Amino acid sequence: MIIYCLTFLCFLLLYILFDVNYFIRMAFTIGWSRLFHKRRKLLEKTIIYGLCLTSDVDIFLKHMNNARYLRELDFARSCFYDSSGIFAEIRRKGGSVLQTASSIRYRRPIPVFSPYKITTQLVHWDDKSLYIEHEFVSLSDDFVYTTALSKQSAMGPKVHIPDIIEKIEPGIRLPELSEELSLWLKSIDESSLKFKRIRRDKDLEKNEGEKDDVEVFLSNPA
Repeated sequence: MIIYCLTFLCFLLLYILFDVNYFIRMAFTIGWSRLFHKRRKLLEKTIIYGLCLTSDVDIFLKHMNNARYLRELDFARSCFYDSSGIFAEIRRKGGSVLQTASSIRYRRPIPVFSPYKITTQLVHWDDKSLYIEHEFVSLSDDFVYTTALSKQSAMGPKVHIPDIIEKIEPGIRLPELSEELSLWLKSIDESSLKFKRIRRDKDLEKNEGEKDDVEVFLSNPA
């Protein structure tokens, strides 16, 4: 009896401290990809399937809540990375990838108990980042519920995205930058500049304050 109680408490503690369902789903997604998905070319779409359950709905209990879409994209990207071989090659270089920006547009809610698929496609890259497009698509009428863009930045001094792309698929051509992606990248740059200006202004205020303190000290010697 004590063993059963301790086991139950261990499982309960795991669910309290960690998102256990997330890790189980991630392991299942990668395992399914390796067993049933053939190796994909880099510009091919990968597809995973999902079902909007009661654990996914918002406060009105009618459709998927906004945060769940971004969570589902983690699984979609993992499938893409595994079936394309990009992540394995990045790891061989001693690096990793980190999501540094995302943009999502909700066109229509996904109703509870509705099946859907998520398509994932590499649409552009530069020296340090991959740009990926996702779509949540209805299985009944192919309506695109939601579309998203994500910027995946490579971490590690030895990771150079064009070299990795060329090694995996020699001769592949860089897709043309779409207007939608171009505008989004400009908005990211503008956001970065905004925070740099804020930081610069704070540093100037701090320096001015320190200068005033020095002047007061010099004008009032002990």
